[in-house]
Amino acid sequence: MPTVLRWHGYRFHFFSNEGSEPPHIHIEKDGAEAKFWLEPVSLARNVGFSAREIGVLERKVSDEAASFQTAWNEYFNNHR
Repeated sequence: MPTVLRWHGYRFHFFSNEGSEPPHIHIEKDGAEAKFWLEPVSLARNVGFSAREIGVLERKVSDEAASFQTAWNEYFNNHR
């Protein structure tokens, strides 16, 4: 489960068995979890984050989408 970023207590990661899905990022903090698609950035799932937190996280994912996409491509191109 490659961690791509740690930011304000949030862990941004993807799972190593998800290469068949479109690029996305999981975010976890304090037992809550969200999943965002990267192209275009959109919320796929939210379990436990408030609407306010989701807004903050969506902006952060948008800001980091290119680096998340690069990490995704590098990982899955090297592990197929």
